[in-house]
Amino acid sequence: MTSTESSSMPTDMVTVVSHPLVRHKLTHLRARTTSTAGFRRLVRELSLLLAYEATRDLKLEPVTIETPQETMEGEELSGKKLCFVSILRAGNGILDGMLDLIPSARVGHIGLYRDPETLEAVEYYLKLPDDIGDRICIAVDPMLATGHSAVAAIDRLKNAGCKSIIFVCLLAVPQGIACLQKAHPDVRIITCSIDRELDDHGYICPGLGDAGDRLFGTK
Repeated sequence: MTSTESSSMPTDMVTVVSHPLVRHKLTHLRARTTSTAGFRRLVRELSLLLAYEATRDLKLEPVTIETPQETMEGEELSGKKLCFVSILRAGNGILDGMLDLIPSARVGHIGLYRDPETLEAVEYYLKLPDDIGDRICIAVDPMLATGHSAVAAIDRLKNAGCKSIIFVCLLAVPQGIACLQKAHPDVRIITCSIDRELDDHGYICPGLGDAGDRLFGTK
């Protein structure tokens, strides 16, 4: 399956955001000639578009307000709202853009790294809001590759009491989606593209390289 065929992934728990702006920005994000500053900007812009999709079903409640002309009934978000959880370190690139859109959201962080030999996720940091179980949790990480980091992160969120979790990424591959859905079939996945495959080192192809290195200018 190629990135241009991504909309055909057969599951209602996977959403590929195929808006023309997303496709345009993702193309520039993938390009190896894109600078660190340009990469950061594009990730931030894409995260706003992903956040729009991820929050589509938030509940509303009526509220009475005064406009400059008259009193009216409007709507606002109901109850405790969102918690964004960044899977470190690259998740922070998506987190920043989402907070631009929803600055009142609570924030959690999960530090995981991929063991280069086993490709399994190893935890080194965990900090979540005390009331995370009462909130819709949106976990963010640029890549859903093997799926091990996503599964490990969602394991920890459920252990902390999370009942409603959405996983948002820039790119996914069928292998990673299958891994996450097998472990957590109740978690919705939102992505910009489902790419073809993983290479022998566990990197997404055609992909965009190492998202953390390109965000932070490291190698």
